[in-house]
Amino acid sequence: MSTSMDMHPVSPWRVTLAGFCASLVGIGFARFAYTPLLPALVSAHWFAASSAAYLGAANLAGYLAGAVAARPMARATSPRAAINGMMLLASLALAACAWPLSFAWFFVWRFASGLAGGVLMVLAATTVLHHIPPHRRGLASGVIFMGVGAGIAASGTVVPLLIRQGLAATWLGLGGLSLVLTAMTWRSWPHGAAQETSLADAAPDAAGQSTALRALYVEYALNAVGLVPHMLFLVDFVARGLHQGVQVGSGYWVLFGLGALIGPVLAGHLADRIGFGRALRLAFLVEAAAVALPALGQGASALMLSSVVVGAFTPGIVPLALGRIHELLPHHPAQQRAAWSRATTSFAVLQATAAYGMSYLFGRDGSYTLLFTLGSLALVAAFAVDAARGWRYRTKGIAQ
Repeated sequence: MSTSMDMHPVSPWRVTLAGFCASLVGIGFARFAYTPLLPALVSAHWFAASSAAYLGAANLAGYLAGAVAARPMARATSPRAAINGMMLLASLALAACAWPLSFAWFFVWRFASGLAGGVLMVLAATTVLHHIPPHRRGLASGVIFMGVGAGIAASGTVVPLLIRQGLAATWLGLGGLSLVLTAMTWRSWPHGAAQETSLADAAPDAAGQSTALRALYVEYALNAVGLVPHMLFLVDFVARGLHQGVQVGSGYWVLFGLGALIGPVLAGHLADRIGFGRALRLAFLVEAAAVALPALGQGASALMLSSVVVGAFTPGIVPLALGRIHELLPHHPAQQRAAWSRATTSFAVLQATAAYGMSYLFGRDGSYTLLFTLGSLALVAAFAVDAARGWRYRTKGIAQ
């Protein structure tokens, strides 16, 4: 039965903009702004290089915790309250890093920013997309996750400019901007999501039982592995592997960021035209080719293309995977949220595992070619899993 809150009209573009701000604050700023700040933390003697690396891992650990805690948190309060609270926490966590009181202080706040990001990744888009017409969900989800791309682009352009004003000013600036975005979107989230979630969650949750969904979790996790070589080693590969220096390597990271800025919208628009299942399979193939390019040594043009394409799919794969979940679980918002939580968790776990594993391999062999080859093979495997599942069930009438 509807309540008076449920009867209030929801503006699709207002909630979509709110979703963009949530991904920008929780992932774009809280995670990716740390990448260009890390060497500055070391140079300013805030922390040793090894300690700064552990602080980066704290954000990833918090992200995993947030992905797991998102649904219980939404049930205990409401999606609206959880999203607002986590955007506020992310803003405070960024501002708190302006004071390097101790390693423990920084670790707690980096963990908190990761926790907020994990919750926002699970709840924000699923809350918004329920209020978007099905034929516009690809574009809307692309706009939402463009916030991640905006954060990546800012990490290569805006943040280095802010650092000139000092580390403390940079952290306070990021926290202040995040707080403004939180205030702007505070009342934008739908009220009806809380009742919807509680009623739907009372029904048996079959999201994890679907073979198609289980395959998607595997594919999404393998995609995470494929992204690791560029996310961790692209700049170092250009600077040291190709002996072109850090400045040239940073230029490729800017290209990566520009790709990330436009990737989600283009991917979502493509999915609206050909369907999320087909768009996802196409994405795996294109990514596999782009990740392999640095290993093939085809020159600067190929490396530029690789940087832009992989950058585009780093956030661009997210709306495709989420849209695929909506295709497989239509009209079940709570089960969609459950499935998205599982997918987000599998992505984060395998990405962390791949990051540590590839770092170990590189430390042992020093081979960039091996890293990009492994990343490409992981994406080929993701395509193979999806293609094999589609071939097996095509005659059974299951959504492809």
